Amino acid sequence: MHLARRLVHEGASVTVIETDPKLVQEAAETMDARVLKGNSMSLSSWRAAEAESMELMIAATNDDATNMLSALIADRFGIERKIVRVRSLDFEPGSVLPPEELKIDLMVHPEELLAQEIYRLVKRAACNDLIDIGNGWMQVLALRVDDQSPLVFKSPRELSAIHDQYHFRVVALARGISTIIPQADETIRPQDQVFILARRDDMEQLMKQMRIRDQGISRMMILGGGLVGRRVAQLLEKEIEITLIENKHERAEELAVNLEKTQVIEGDGTDANVLVMAGMDRMESFVATTGDNETNIITCLLAKHLMNRGNREIQGAQGKTIALVDKEDHLVLSSTIGLDVVLNAKISAANEILKFIRRSELLSVAHLHGVDAEVVEVVASPGSEITRKPLKKLASYLKKYEIIIGGIHQNGTWEIAVGASEVQPGARVVLVCSSRNLRNVHKLF
Repeated sequence: MHLARRLVHEGASVTVIETDPKLVQEAAETMDARVLKGNSMSLSSWRAAEAESMELMIAATNDDATNMLSALIADRFGIERKIVRVRSLDFEPGSVLPPEELKIDLMVHPEELLAQEIYRLVKRAACNDLIDIGNGWMQVLALRVDDQSPLVFKSPRELSAIHDQYHFRVVALARGISTIIPQADETIRPQDQVFILARRDDMEQLMKQMRIRDQGISRMMILGGGLVGRRVAQLLEKEIEITLIENKHERAEELAVNLEKTQVIEGDGTDANVLVMAGMDRMESFVATTGDNETNIITCLLAKHLMNRGNREIQGAQGKTIALVDKEDHLVLSSTIGLDVVLNAKISAANEILKFIRRSELLSVAHLHGVDAEVVEVVASPGSEITRKPLKKLASYLKKYEIIIGGIHQNGTWEIAVGASEVQPGARVVLVCSSRNLRNVHKLF
């Protein structure tokens, strides 16, 4: 239901067909959407949903065949755009049965999206995350603040004054299980996760000022050899020394044969002795990709301890942990107990789908890991509210709906937005907002 909620937050009129009566009841009570108990393989359910009047169909069940057949049914009802979630990579363009023959406009592979995201995060070893926005001209840096950080007990206003030679904005904070879209006088506290937007040209020097050392990862461990774990190993094994732990005998043997440069060990990754024997204390990154939330969370905490226990330097290298968590309720909580990055397949798939749906309006959408917030790149329409007055005159609206205008591209250059900034029609704007307020972004642009 995550995607349905995101679409509702954007102001879309959503109809959901769901077989599970518990999910039907929960969705009906918590979402402003039409929820029907039915089956996508029953034409009566499609008729009850008034499918012939729909503009878009998204099939996101756990069964590939059901999703692909749903696209064919949707086409017969005259639905113009069809998006399906598919785990198999066998139906890509050029295959025996390509998406266009199945009447599919976008085929989303959640496991592949997760693997590519992990690849990107591992390559960004210097911090929790570094997200490219605006074709890479702008970046969002995510980092955890400790007691020795130069950010601690300072406000965004004070940081801007101290580092006035750089162009940046603090655009979000994760504090405990709360997400804060900060005002200028919000004080940054120890253990906050801070998100900073800056121009790429300024980011390297800014990271040095924040005492973030840019160091690569040469050794990592993966727990779980399923679709995601195996794919991550395939993507990284030519660049990084990888050890993969898999507890199923047959799967471990298969992985050992098919992965050319990855060391595969059969064992229980929740056992500290197995991790130590596999060389956990030498690792610089640990990724838990099993299908069990608790296993991924617990092993990441254990791995964090084992990677860091020999390090006594305040600014010494810290092992980086990444966990897959299926339950949305665990996402923010997991990041508060020591995990560096927590990923969720539903969120990754939803981001890909939203980029496709809104491609004429939003140039890009990225979810900030560990907080309930989005980084959005959008074009200002002629005559829109954002183009009529300086940003300082929109301050009350932006504060009410937790929106921060971070960067503006106009007259051929990117600039960090300030109160006096004026957005011209056609300008590209990078902003950060809470997920539930995406519809209020559309009203501005």
